[in-house]
Amino acid sequence: MSSNVSIFFFSEQTTYKPKQIKALKNWVLSVINAENFQLQELNFIFCSDDYLLKINREYLKHDTYTDTITFDNSENKENVFGDVFISVDRVRENAKLFKNSLADELHRVMVHSTLHLLGYKDKSAKDKTLMTDKENEYLAIRNF
Repeated sequence: MSSNVSIFFFSEQTTYKPKQIKALKNWVLSVINAENFQLQELNFIFCSDDYLLKINREYLKHDTYTDTITFDNSENKENVFGDVFISVDRVRENAKLFKNSLADELHRVMVHSTLHLLGYKDKSAKDKTLMTDKENEYLAIRNF
């Protein structure tokens, strides 16, 4: 897989920068390919709790903190084109809560959001179980 894939990382109101960029891109691309989708463009925007709360209020009309918000900009269902906002503050808190490393929790949120772009849902118990199973399946294939 090429490191020139259309997966980009940005930071807003945080100093956090992901490590192992090439490996992260290739891993996310392998998830997309395994689900028989084509990557157009995927942007991961790492941000603060306050930044994501503002987005949650403005676009989703929710007045709550969250770890991630995913916007699907795809024009057809075979392609992945989206923006994933991730609160590094929330991921850090959840890592402590669930006794995970920051990297492991961040990767779970990244694959969770990617799975949303691939059509997976998590509102019902059945859907949530499938989503968690898929997250675990793809986390297990990380080689970094």
